[in-house]
Amino acid sequence: MAILVRHAMTESPKTVRSSASVNEVAQVMKSEDVGVIPIMEGEEPVGLITDRDLVIRVLAEGKDPVEVRAGDIASRAPVSVTPDMKLSDARELMEEHQVRRLPVVKGRELVGILSLGDVAWADASTREVGEALRAVSESDSTVSSNEDLLREPRIGRADTNSLPLGDSTFISSPDSWVAPRLG
Repeated sequence: MAILVRHAMTESPKTVRSSASVNEVAQVMKSEDVGVIPIMEGEEPVGLITDRDLVIRVLAEGKDPVEVRAGDIASRAPVSVTPDMKLSDARELMEEHQVRRLPVVKGRELVGILSLGDVAWADASTREVGEALRAVSESDSTVSSNEDLLREPRIGRADTNSLPLGDSTFISSPDSWVAPRLG
């Protein structure tokens, strides 16, 4: 079963209007502890402002954050995703468009933000589940039971994988059975 964007996204992100000051954007980033804020015009998302946008487009240019409007520096989102899109498809869009965050929309409504970190976390969680399954499958009790089976002498055919034990028997793996010498 494929992981969907809805399983990894941050739901209901805090937004600001395009007319808000960049100072307000920075305050929302601080209070929400996030690095991106979606910018809205009416009920529709029109772009994103990242913490990097604040530094490069405002502070490094010597502009006054109280005077600059969010809509003036917002990065227009080149692409968005839907909650029901496969996470792998969203990751490919991020790579193709060289973006770290994507707005998640249902119709025209913003329902979330998907960050590259969210994608990495979901991928890591999937890997961790696989690793946990493998670890459980290879637990000490399972390995111990399997080793006990391998140590038992088998009667059957001999081959080059057999190990001699005294003059009359061989211990081998289950696929190389041997018989004791009679006489």
